[in-house]
Amino acid sequence: MAPTPEQDRLRQLDEKLAAARARQAPPPKREEHYSQASQGWRMVIELVAGLGVGVAIGLGVDAVFGIRPFGLIVFALLGFAAGVNVMMRTAREFGSDGAAFGGDLKEREADGDRER
Repeated sequence: MAPTPEQDRLRQLDEKLAAARARQAPPPKREEHYSQASQGWRMVIELVAGLGVGVAIGLGVDAVFGIRPFGLIVFALLGFAAGVNVMMRTAREFGSDGAAFGGDLKEREADGDRER
């Protein structure tokens, strides 16, 4: 039995829809594996960048308002705090999968419970 013209048109439409969905589908997620050294350097750079921005703002405030060295001290401390905050957020991001720092976190916690 030969397909009817309507069935043939439906099959062609289905093929076109499948092709359009394949073109618009997001690319598959690829897992990003970072070495521990690159993770450490990223966190160090975030800390230093926060401190550097705080020092730069502090020097600018000192120059504009003439309150040396109070602006530098205050904004250096604020920049350091911001750098630590960003660094800790990054550490949580790396640690969220549990394998960021050399192994499965849940597995290590379970091992620690067994040793006690």
